[in-house]
Amino acid sequence: QVQFVESGGGLVQPGGSLRLSCAASRSIFKIYGLGWYRQAPGNQRELVAAITSGGSTNYSDSVKGRFTISRDNAKNTVYLQMDSLKFEDTALYYCNRIPTPMSNWGQGTKVTVSS
Repeated sequence: QVQFVESGGGLVQPGGSLRLSCAASRSIFKIYGLGWYRQAPGNQRELVAAITSGGSTNYSDSVKGRFTISRDNAKNTVYLQMDSLKFEDTALYYCNRIPTPMSNWGQGTKVTVSS
């Protein structure tokens, strides 16, 4: 069964940094691109960063220049380095396949940006 296990969230002040990690099942990691999605309270889930199996990356306008997605193929892990965090980055962050996410989401990791 495909699994995504996210970690690394926490409470951070505006302007701070966090690094999220997502361990994915090897069967998915080998073949597909992966993305970081987030869902803020009252909002729909949105894709904020993506990386293909070949390493090409793409970002939403809201995080471009501040977030960096990367993957470690040896560890079946995808990362999201988040710098210059803003209040509006507060959300539950998930990883999943791109472009079409799979139905079984992980538990997510919570990021709270607050002073």
